[in-house]
Amino acid sequence: MENKSHAFWAGLFTVVLAVAIAAAAFLFNVDRSVRVPYDLIARTNVTGLYTDAAVRYRGLDVGKVQSIKFDRDHPGQILIRILVDQHAPITHSTFGSLGFQGVTGIAFIQLDDTGRDMTPLVSSVKQVATLPMRPGLLDQLQQRGDILLRKLERITDDVNDVLSPEMREQLLQTAASLQHAADGVTTLTKQMEPAAGKLPQTIDQLDRTLASTNQLITGLNKPNGPFEMNLNKVGTAAQQAGDALTSMNASLQELSSRVGYETLPRVNSLTDDVRSAVHSVDHAADVLGTSPHSLLFGAPPAAPGPGEPGFTWPTGHAAK
Repeated sequence: MENKSHAFWAGLFTVVLAVAIAAAAFLFNVDRSVRVPYDLIARTNVTGLYTDAAVRYRGLDVGKVQSIKFDRDHPGQILIRILVDQHAPITHSTFGSLGFQGVTGIAFIQLDDTGRDMTPLVSSVKQVATLPMRPGLLDQLQQRGDILLRKLERITDDVNDVLSPEMREQLLQTAASLQHAADGVTTLTKQMEPAAGKLPQTIDQLDRTLASTNQLITGLNKPNGPFEMNLNKVGTAAQQAGDALTSMNASLQELSSRVGYETLPRVNSLTDDVRSAVHSVDHAADVLGTSPHSLLFGAPPAAPGPGEPGFTWPTGHAAK
């Protein structure tokens, strides 16, 4: 009887424990968060995406995929219904893309925001809001695959050109030229070693020369130095020369006054006398040229004028 009682209580305990574990698992797994539906419009492949896949907003779980179906109104489009936590910051600039979990190939929805329009996007079961679906990384690689292949082919051709025999020959010649230049630099360095050894002595001599120059300049700048004394002598000589020029200018002005007031009137009077004498000489020369005998017999008498005895009218005038 006791064995049956122990077995009963053991069985009852096991059943109660199983029920408690099931209830606890159910209670802990029940999602009590309020979620809002959104529709993602995809025009690209959704390979690897399944129902109940995770929906993440910048890496944080905010919901799950409810359904995936074709858009009957727009052939080629796929409608992805997602349920997102009502506290998720879904705005008018939010968009979705397809992400992959490692190398498993299982996809999930990755939500992100461009930040252009931060107005919250309202959605409900009766009026579901739509979000754009942008191509993921693999879709972008597929779209740009042809361009990448062309670039790879071009790079391959360039590499083949670089590795051609002619280019290898040029590279070898360039390397030989660089080696020759390096040898020249080494030779020049060896030749410059003696000059470099004398450089400290030259610098010491230069320092001494600069020190002597500084002493000379200091001596010249002294108030009682030879430079100042010579400048003073030059200034004195220049002042004396200026005084001499002043005296000379006064003498020249006095001489100019005497010439203007005394000498010039006398010169003008002498000029008038000389002019009169020259006129008399010219007149005498004319008389001698006309009647040379007047030098012996004197000048002929002047011809009588009208009304005087002996006056006769010229022939032409009398005829008139």
